[in-house]
Amino acid sequence: MLNRVGPIMRGVAAALLVLACSRAAIGEERRLPVPAVTIRPGEVIKEEMITERAFAPTLLGVALFIDGRPTLIGRMARRTLLPGQPIPTNAVEDPWAVARGAVVKVIVEDSGLSIVTYGSAMQSGAAGALIPVRNVDTGVIIRGIVQPDGTIKVVDG
Repeated sequence: MLNRVGPIMRGVAAALLVLACSRAAIGEERRLPVPAVTIRPGEVIKEEMITERAFAPTLLGVALFIDGRPTLIGRMARRTLLPGQPIPTNAVEDPWAVARGAVVKVIVEDSGLSIVTYGSAMQSGAAGALIPVRNVDTGVIIRGIVQPDGTIKVVDG
């Protein structure tokens, strides 16, 4: 009879250890912001579109997901974000100040002289992005930096 008690007690002890470890893991869970609704590419993320969900700290690549609501609000989805799923850091970007195909004001400044013309954005871009623009009068393609107001400032070179 004593031979049987030893393996049973070892089994109970092992089960208690597993239970204690799993409870410790629950205590260390990470709460990440997740979409409450499906968010489509190009949509600007609003407060009511986000909720939080607990994830195990052992979630593969947990460091690659956005861990705070402020990081998301006001940014734009680059791809479809599904409800309840963690959001990868590369799945959002700053909203575009200029959309592809939009007619934009192009400003060239040199030695106190400013020249203003108009061009067609050949690519979408957020403020600070370097994008190509086609001059609507000449058809020449130039590159410029998107300004926060949606104008394009031509860079040298």
